[in-house]
Amino acid sequence: MSTSKKLALAALGCAAAFLVPLAAFAQDERSGSNIFDVRAWASVGSGLAIGLAALGGTLGQGRAAAAALEGISRNPGASARIQTPMILGLALIESLVLFALVIAFMLRGLAAG
Repeated sequence: MSTSKKLALAALGCAAAFLVPLAAFAQDERSGSNIFDVRAWASVGSGLAIGLAALGGTLGQGRAAAAALEGISRNPGASARIQTPMILGLALIESLVLFALVIAFMLRGLAAG
């Protein structure tokens, strides 16, 4: 991918991140949200939280394990020095996924009422 395409993609991402939320403030003051809107968006948020956490955790763990195995295959004598930080990294990645699971359960509880 060329540099100009990467820059255009980054600019589009920034524009989406900063301009799309402005639509939330465009409604008039009489049409406020009610508890059913909050519950619906809490359900959507809990699904997105656990889905993105599982996806990110899986990709991170896969890349960490692949890099560690490649390092061990290139230098078998350093396997003990590579294996310990890899296990620590995998445990930290898994803790973040479990933290997202707790947040998803909290949001789901909010959605249930």
